[in-house]
Amino acid sequence: MVVLAASIISKSGKALVSRQFVDMSRIRIEGLLAAFPKLVGTDGKQHTFVETENVRYVYQSIEALYLLIVTNKQSNIVEDLGTLTLLAKLIPEYSPSLDEDGIVKFAFELIFAFDETISLGHKENVTVAQVKQYCEMESNEEKLHKQVMQSKINETKDVMKRKASEIDKSKLDKNRGDKGGIMSMSTTRTFSDLNISSSGIGFGSGSGFGISSTEVENFPSKSKGRPAAPANAPPKGLGMQLSKTQRASQLMQSLQAEGELILDDAPHTVSQSKSSLPPTDPITLAIEERLNIIIKRDGGVSNFDVQGTLSLHILNQEDGLIQFQIENKEIPGLSFKTHPNINKELFNNNHVIGLKDPNRPFPTGQNDVSLMKWRIHGMDESSVPLTVNCWPSVSGRETSVNIEYEASEMFDLQNVVISIPLPATREAPNVLQIDGEWRYNSRSSTLEWSILLIENTNRSGSMEFVLPPADPSAFFPINISFNAAKTFSDAKVVNVIPLKGGPPPKYAQRIQLVTDTYQVV
Repeated sequence: MVVLAASIISKSGKALVSRQFVDMSRIRIEGLLAAFPKLVGTDGKQHTFVETENVRYVYQSIEALYLLIVTNKQSNIVEDLGTLTLLAKLIPEYSPSLDEDGIVKFAFELIFAFDETISLGHKENVTVAQVKQYCEMESNEEKLHKQVMQSKINETKDVMKRKASEIDKSKLDKNRGDKGGIMSMSTTRTFSDLNISSSGIGFGSGSGFGISSTEVENFPSKSKGRPAAPANAPPKGLGMQLSKTQRASQLMQSLQAEGELILDDAPHTVSQSKSSLPPTDPITLAIEERLNIIIKRDGGVSNFDVQGTLSLHILNQEDGLIQFQIENKEIPGLSFKTHPNINKELFNNNHVIGLKDPNRPFPTGQNDVSLMKWRIHGMDESSVPLTVNCWPSVSGRETSVNIEYEASEMFDLQNVVISIPLPATREAPNVLQIDGEWRYNSRSSTLEWSILLIENTNRSGSMEFVLPPADPSAFFPINISFNAAKTFSDAKVVNVIPLKGGPPPKYAQRIQLVTDTYQVV
């Protein structure tokens, strides 16, 4: 099947969204779409396709619109209808209102969805959920920026709360001090104005037997308010803060004694990671492939998806007038997609990445610029970088668990962590033998098996531990994480071409393979 074009047109023949998938002239596509309304309903019968001398129109009515795909006459009509059905399901996902205004408003989103469904005229083996996922352009730099901004917001809120608390306390202390002073003054005035006669007959100022002014001055008048703090006293609330700090320190020590990993506060961690990210080279290219693999415990792979990105970071604007020569390994199922501002014809013919306008430089700044993305689908179990087998067996009053890993020779894996869930228990398992290191996380009840590097000397390894009787299914799913300095596509930049002449500029490239979801279920 070869899909020439897909379009959404009105009943009057106006093309609202149109996307061609093969190399055809614009006039030819417009002519095919303009001829379609004249062919619909010419025989008075209702069909789902119309054939002409050269092409076949497969269409579906959606309220006041037509969803139409144009194919060659040799294509399989069943596959054509399947493609049309998938496109029809995608339209309501991106356009809530199925009228001309609604379709035009979300035209770009629909075109991107069509691109994920049909590639070079052939239907991709995808679902509606997968198309929506692929159209959501995820960016690690954007996530990091949002985390940093959120940490700054949280810090600002904390400062505001502390300032507000200090102001309230100072107002309260001031009010208490004022009340104490007033009470002290009233007590002194009472004693100075009161004259008691020696005979105890009456009260008066002229009896001559009252308390003298000197005695009144020497009378100890104590204020009932809060006494003034000495100069060397600690700040207000410091004792409470110290007690909270001590309790927090004791809590962290108890967690560490149980095997918990204590990290710094999130804002501090984010700032540290951000400080290590900015590149120092004039031109830095980052090539990254992310794995989403789900392996069945009895053998076989239920999901194997590889998604790659190529991003660019340029420090100086004068280095922006460049192009990149790309090389990659030709493997089945590998499909590339470039940014809309990239010259697609130049990339398809010469494998060179350059802007459509050669006089326009690449953007510069702190954020990486995404140039290209790719997917690899259709891979089988033989291409899995790391396989893990778990063999739990119950014998008497204990369960013995044997776990082994086997790594492919394609990659040298770094920072490998295999997390095995354990039945809910507060006791660490008894590890009898292990190739690597282990750590028991009591909070999540998982046993983390870590290997710093897997290379030619340790392509396989094993671990054995025992614990009380448990259901064998309690040790799944096993989560795996690692990274590598090599990718499946082996995509890399081999040359940077300056468009303004002169020697090629210096550049650096970071290549890594990381895991998003890697499980044994």
